Amino acid sequence: MAIVVGWDIGGAHLKAARAEDGRIVAAVQVAAPLKFGVARLAEAFAEAKAGVGDADQHAITMTGELADTFASRSEGVAALTAAARGALGADVRVYAGRAGFVGPDDIGNRVIDIASANWFASASVTARAMGSALFLDMGSTTTDIIPIVDGAVASRGYSDAERLGSGELVYTGLVRSFLMASAERVPFAGGWTELIRENFANMGDVHRILGSLPDDADQMPTADGRPKTVPASRARLARMVGRDVDDADEVAWTRLAQWFAEAQVRAVTDGASLVLSRGQLAADVPVVVAGAGVDILREVARRLGRDVVDFDSLVDTAPAARAAVSQAAPAVAVAVLASERDAKR
Repeated sequence: MAIVVGWDIGGAHLKAARAEDGRIVAAVQVAAPLKFGVARLAEAFAEAKAGVGDADQHAITMTGELADTFASRSEGVAALTAAARGALGADVRVYAGRAGFVGPDDIGNRVIDIASANWFASASVTARAMGSALFLDMGSTTTDIIPIVDGAVASRGYSDAERLGSGELVYTGLVRSFLMASAERVPFAGGWTELIRENFANMGDVHRILGSLPDDADQMPTADGRPKTVPASRARLARMVGRDVDDADEVAWTRLAQWFAEAQVRAVTDGASLVLSRGQLAADVPVVVAGAGVDILREVARRLGRDVVDFDSLVDTAPAARAAVSQAAPAVAVAVLASERDAKR
């Protein structure tokens, strides 16, 4: 039996997926905020390996090279590759997106291909399964919006900078997005009020208040270090408009949370509409959804008038692992792609 574990090294989370003869049998996510340094990543690898086990081969992709722990993306790619190699052993392949897989010793000339290429893995698996689709993946921090046309990834951008410019990368996610960056003003108490430009609350607080935060989706500390409870989230939200939570009733804070949630849906819908405006995809082409924010993406698809396909339905997956596959889509994708690569040898 050929066993491959795929890894997605993000700036906040480490995700892993185990493939046995190409079938995904386990997937996990572990908090590993790189702003605290690479040492935490070594601990996260050990924790994740307890959930997915060891393997004949490991395949890694990453977005964590953008963390401000590193002075440059090149430094980040090198450091994360070294950390993975140290934690996993010598048999590690690095996903270089459009260039395929490369060995750890060959990353120097492939930094541009390797850096933040995890979306390309998920989109490539979607392309093989769907032919044509609009692929949406909302994680804790960002949302990918990728057109798939005739079995190929048809994005205009590749790097983060290019995808930000093309509308294919929207910086809003289910949990970590700062509310101060989500809007300039909000409706409250019958008028428009400016937001305080401080990281008092995030989208995790919004979705917690609304009861739309999936279990285990929020693995980061809160902005104020206080509990992850609805009352504490209301108090953090109140700070955003310069108030204490007792200055208004629960209904008022729920309305404000609903407004932020609606703004997030609109931001992703606008990005998807921009990509669709190119005319690459027919009106009956479905939306494939993945990530922690799949419920939000289903609403986006509804507004676009398109059918929804879940990413986990595109991959051969053991029933026990299905619930975790969507959230770890890039790790799943590199595990699948690496398994296929080995099978062709």
